Amino acid sequence: MINARKKISWLLVILWMTLIFYLSHQPVAKSNKLSTGITEKLIEVVERIDSDKDFNLGRVNHIIRKNAHFFAYLILGILVINGLKSSGITGLKSIGLGILVCVLYAISDEVHQLFVPGRGGQVKDVFIDSAGSITGIIAYKMINKNKESAQNTMQEKK
Repeated sequence: MINARKKISWLLVILWMTLIFYLSHQPVAKSNKLSTGITEKLIEVVERIDSDKDFNLGRVNHIIRKNAHFFAYLILGILVINGLKSSGITGLKSIGLGILVCVLYAISDEVHQLFVPGRGGQVKDVFIDSAGSITGIIAYKMINKNKESAQNTMQEKK
């Protein structure tokens, strides 16, 4: 059972990294078309709620793209720290190793984009990705700590 959990945890990490790679490998025109489509839909929804708002599509699209970096790596951070936990690596060691894995992947992703038509690697994106990963790792650790604390309280009451 533990071995299956460990394999599934790391398989999810690999699948998520593959998705990030796939999205990063899209030429700029295709990538921008996808994010612009999402941005247009979000603006439509917001304008239905508050028709007095006037949005700059380019600015909102830029914000959406940077948030996509943050949240993609937030999920990666959660998946990596979970994989480490399932492998028996816990405590500060897991936090440090989790951050290292995510930051190195963010760097490799930006280097990868240097070879994609119209794309470019940006140090700023590595920082955004890293912040997302760290946020995911910390959130996972806090939720797990609260969960374990609640379980211990339940056992003490028995």
